[in-house]
Amino acid sequence: MLIYFSFLAAALYLIAAALPFQRASLSGWIAGAGWVLHGISLWSHVFAGDMLRVGFSVMLSAALWMTVTAYSWENRGFHFGGIKYLLLPPAALAAIAGGVFPGNLVALAGKPVMFPWHVAVALMAYSTLTIAAFHAAIMLMQDKHLHRLRARSLKPWMAHLLDQLPALMTMEKVLFRLLSVGFVLLSLTVLSGILFSEQVLGVVFRWNHKVVLSLFSWLLFGVLLAGRHWQGWRGKKVLTFTLSGFIFLLLAYVGSHFVLEVILHRSAG
Repeated sequence: MLIYFSFLAAALYLIAAALPFQRASLSGWIAGAGWVLHGISLWSHVFAGDMLRVGFSVMLSAALWMTVTAYSWENRGFHFGGIKYLLLPPAALAAIAGGVFPGNLVALAGKPVMFPWHVAVALMAYSTLTIAAFHAAIMLMQDKHLHRLRARSLKPWMAHLLDQLPALMTMEKVLFRLLSVGFVLLSLTVLSGILFSEQVLGVVFRWNHKVVLSLFSWLLFGVLLAGRHWQGWRGKKVLTFTLSGFIFLLLAYVGSHFVLEVILHRSAG
């Protein structure tokens, strides 16, 4: 039944994205229904009785669901405007990813009490920083559109889409709110993994690619926030740091799970 919820959520997202701007209210209701079904499906997929499901598809699905949540909150409803063309199709793909790549089940029996909390905080950190990266990518396109950095202008439909977005300064304020929250959550994730690995995760801490890439991502986001606070960083430098930090985080979590689950067909522990 839950797999049908996922596909129905994806279909509703795509229908909402396909509707013209003149049907914004109907589009919003349909996107909202898709968001509800996506959330139900995601929750039931992750928490399967006394088991916890992990995997790259879970992370992507949670990240895109949180992204839809964040933008609907910013707009006080599911009226995304032009951004729906960039947001809802990826959300549709993420909604059905769990049915194609189900990930792995981890038994909670015998795990430390803090283990589910660590996983939940890590998912929230990844999701929030995914939203920030998505937001930064949109800002980059918006900046190029405004300054005509390309030899030729954008396609008319893309130009119209970007014209529907708030001013860059407003977008930048939203970006730093997302980055601040994401950095705090990522700090908790990294610190719990390093300092309390055996107590929280049930395994002895070891340096591996995931730890190194996560720390590098954490460092980039920390430098960015410090640069903003002390040096007033703005513009392309901010966007470059944001996207670079996210790429390292993507490689640390989703990348490793994708390689193990899809390419090597191994359990991602």
